[in-house]
This record gives sequence, structure tokens and C-alpha cells, in this order.
Amino acid sequence: MVPRQAPREGQIGFLYLPPIRVQGISVAGEQTSVGIPEYDIVFDIGLCPRPVISSKILALSHTHMDHVAGLPYYFSQRFFQKLPTGKCYCPRSMAEPLQAMMRSWVALERQETPYEIIGMDPGDEVEIKPNTFLRAHASSHTIPSLAYAVVEKRKKLREEFIDLPQERVRQLRLGGEEISRAVDISLVAYTGDTEPAPFLYHSDFVNARVVITECTFFDSEHQDKAKIGKHIHVEDLRPLLAAWKAEHVVVVHASRRTMLSFARERLNDVAGIRAESVHMLMDFRANRKRLEQQSLEFDTEHPTDTSSVENTEIG
Repeated sequence: MVPRQAPREGQIGFLYLPPIRVQGISVAGEQTSVGIPEYDIVFDIGLCPRPVISSKILALSHTHMDHVAGLPYYFSQRFFQKLPTGKCYCPRSMAEPLQAMMRSWVALERQETPYEIIGMDPGDEVEIKPNTFLRAHASSHTIPSLAYAVVEKRKKLREEFIDLPQERVRQLRLGGEEISRAVDISLVAYTGDTEPAPFLYHSDFVNARVVITECTFFDSEHQDKAKIGKHIHVEDLRPLLAAWKAEHVVVVHASRRTMLSFARERLNDVAGIRAESVHMLMDFRANRKRLEQQSLEFDTEHPTDTSSVENTEIG
């Protein structure tokens, strides 16, 4: 008997959620790496799928193997491809162990691969693009962990000046009056692996345009397993989906043992009327169908425009 071909591994999940793309791989216990090319950032680096290498910012939620094993390869490939050294942000207590891991590769490879690993505490933020910041939040997992939000900072006219003539506003500004106020706009929020915790109701998550959330367990009998491992169970999403105002919620970190059809059924149940805005990154069939519909709608609206969504590996 001729043996079967080995199963295909490492398919890239892809979602186009205008104006951003969410792409990567996330299978609980195996690998998680989720990139947002528009913000040049990737969350976690399980086995470093090829499309995420080009992102110069890496935000590690925690250091379990399935979320960090690709880190040396990420730095090595950027060096090999003559890209600037990437920056890896992580929980502060994990920065030195990660640096030690990178130092250990010097003797193995007989070369010093450049790297930059920066520890963060909850509340810390760093500018990753002009006026766009990565902000750390205190999550709750079995080892030190962080969640993240990508936040744009804008200035808006203070409410008391909105109805004034422009000339009057200009006079006030020239006279030294503070006429504007700072406004944070949460673009993307990433929970990382976590149990339900207060940070999930922070404004960065409640008001985010896109929330990427882990959901590891879907069976009603596995709620205790979720609590022991400090993961989110699908039932935990009921109050979160009611609180989050996101245009889109992307679910990651289901295990290979979970049937997609069962997971989708459970998600539809907890999401209710929001079901169409809740997506599974690794549901290749549904996401491909959605992308095809988006392409059809674009072609209908722009019949003379032959351009399309930028080519991306799609599983």
C-alpha cells in the first residue's frame, strides 16, 4: 500500500478587517503568532511563520513554548535578510531569561545575531509609529504575562470651544489658552492567554475597533480545565462580547482537538446578534469565503479598478 502524503502543516489564517489585516497561526499548545502588518506588529512568536518576519515590533504575552519558540529564528531571519533588528517587548521579569536564551545561541551558531528585548510593566507604553503606541496591560495567566493594546493618540478641540468661530479659537490659542484635549483611540487589543480578569473591561478593550481574544475551551464540561490553566472558556465571552464595542472580534488559540463546526456553533450561541462580527482566525473555509465576497463587492463598486487586496498567504 502506498502511504498517505504527510498532512500539510502551518497554514496561515487570514482576515481582512478594513483597514487592517489579521494574519498568522494560533493552535493551543502548538504555536501562536498573530500579525497586524498595518501597524508593523506581531503578537507572540510560536514557530515564526514566514509572513511575520517583516514586522519590526514583537509583543510577547508570555513565555510558554508555543508562544515564544520562534524568537531566535525571528531575530536570525531578520539579520539574514538584512532587515533592521526587531524589537521584542515582553513582561519585565521575562526579559533577562529571554536575553539569556539569545546569548546561548552565540556558541551554537558561532555568530552574534543582533536582538533587542525590552521588558514592560502594566501601564507602560512605547511609540511604534507616529502617534501610535503599544500599551501593556496586566493579564492573568499561569506565568508572568501581559495583554496589549495598540492605541492612537490624537488631539481634539475641547468641548467648550467647539461652537466658537475659528478666529476666536485662534485668538485663544495664541493667547496661551489650552484649547485641545488628548484622546486615546484603541485600534487593536490583544488578550494573550489569560483567565477572565479586570483588564478585559479596560477602555482599551471595551472601545477597541478590533479585539483579538484567546478562547481555548468550548465544551461545557471543560470550564474547570479553563480555570486550572487560566484560559478563557467560550462561556466567559458572553459578558465580554456584551461589553466590547469592537467592530470585529477575532478568536484564537482553539486546540486541534476542537472541531471548528462545534466551536462556531458555541460562538454563535454566546455571541447572539453579534455572531457575524465574531471570527475564528483558523477557520480557513469561512475566512476564504468572506474574502471572496469582499473582492466581489470591491469589483462591483470599482469596475475599472483592477487592483485588489494585497497578496497574502491564505490557508
